[in-house]
Amino acid sequence: MNLLKSLAAVSSITMISRVLGFVRDTILARIFGAGMATDAFFIAFKLPNLLRRIFAEGAFSQAFVPILAEYKSQQGEEATRTFVAYVAGMLTLMLSVVTVAGILAAPWVIWATAPGFADTPEKFELTADLLRVTFPYILLISLSSFVGAILNTWNRFSVPAFTPTLLNISMIFFALFLTPYFHPPVMALGWATLVGGLLQLLYQLPHLKKIGMLVLPRFSLRDTGALRVMKQMGPAILGVSVSQISLIINTIFASFLAAGSVSWMYYADRLMELPSGVLGVALGTILLPTLAKTYANRDRHEYSRILDWGLRLCFILVLPCSLALGILAEPLTVALFQYGKFSAFDAAMTQRALIAYSVGLLGIILIKVLAPGFYAQQNIRTPVKIAISTLIATQLFNLLLITHLQHAGLALAISLGACMNAGLLFWQLRKQKMFEPQPGWGTFFFKLLVAVAAMSAVLLGLMHVMPAWDQGLMLARFLRLGALVVAGVVVYFGLLFAQGFRLRDFARKGLV
Repeated sequence: MNLLKSLAAVSSITMISRVLGFVRDTILARIFGAGMATDAFFIAFKLPNLLRRIFAEGAFSQAFVPILAEYKSQQGEEATRTFVAYVAGMLTLMLSVVTVAGILAAPWVIWATAPGFADTPEKFELTADLLRVTFPYILLISLSSFVGAILNTWNRFSVPAFTPTLLNISMIFFALFLTPYFHPPVMALGWATLVGGLLQLLYQLPHLKKIGMLVLPRFSLRDTGALRVMKQMGPAILGVSVSQISLIINTIFASFLAAGSVSWMYYADRLMELPSGVLGVALGTILLPTLAKTYANRDRHEYSRILDWGLRLCFILVLPCSLALGILAEPLTVALFQYGKFSAFDAAMTQRALIAYSVGLLGIILIKVLAPGFYAQQNIRTPVKIAISTLIATQLFNLLLITHLQHAGLALAISLGACMNAGLLFWQLRKQKMFEPQPGWGTFFFKLLVAVAAMSAVLLGLMHVMPAWDQGLMLARFLRLGALVVAGVVVYFGLLFAQGFRLRDFARKGLV
């Protein structure tokens, strides 16, 4: 298995999903704008998403994938199928309880996570109604993530990478064609979320059958493999919860700010999630099962080399994206969102949040590379301790920054916390002698800095001579934005090539 080809495949498919996500958000901004209704939906959508990250993509995958890789490598197919069945049973039961509890307790959940909404009864009630509709999404998308983790372990990376596209398609279809049939109209987005979650799960099941891992869930408190996963999930849930608690606290802060603050942060976060999803999620998706298999085979030298490979790719691909997001904040927000009910003021507020988020993009994606270095060894305690320290620091940043920067201060606090988290993870990997950098990092960094400096200069120069970004129709704005992006990409990678970087140098084989 060529890791670079796998990364390219996952990144390409994720890129399609993210671009479609921008189309979705552009449509939502035009139809719904940024106000009470969108604030209500984004809160109702965010809460099950946070729980999904805790139970499925976060704690569960960190605990499940290394043990699954061990079963696949050492126990044989039948034992692996039995293990998958028992884990599926435990996960389904656990998530069903959480889902029912969330539906029944919707008003209390809103009061706890967005208390500022209580000052506006209409907004509070709408958010609670939306949450009752969207909460079952956690069950569907978590099971979808469970299936995706199995497929990734069998190197079927492309199938799980494609599934988010189905949620985007569902939301676009409901927004464009079914909104008039719902009262209030924003309820259409709640039902679109539910349908999208179901589509993502159903799409992957035939592929699971192809690898012989489609089994009926079974439940037992005596299965040793499932109990190991649950035992590992304890500290993993704590670790993942810490980062999600940070986001919930930010939501609480934002609920007390001006109407639209939640929406401005959401749209800025969506722009940041393009590189974060395309690169960070793709790297994490490939590295965790690959490192887990390498560790299970006791090849420590290769383990360190794979981490080094991931870090170098991360810097090559993410450093220019981070700078470009900050430089292109105005073109991105105006060209993508400033239409219909989304005003110039909304675009300006979104720009501030985007610039703040761009500061931490490299840290956010480095975490996706560094954390699997611990999870693959079933060492979850170290990332948990680091996450707790980061949570405390992030809240201190919030208190320091919110007064003067408002919602942008909350975004900047998340960025600073992510950089701190990444730095501590790297320090612990080195301290515990789990990672030994390969030679040549000094020269590598110098060449990168030359390339990103040239790219930044070109972007700033072109923006200076272009017309105002609110001039022209959507197509004209997109063409100008596309020209900027292409110019930046050509200059950056052209200079890297001139300095001796070659794609074949990053080809790397992993275990099948």
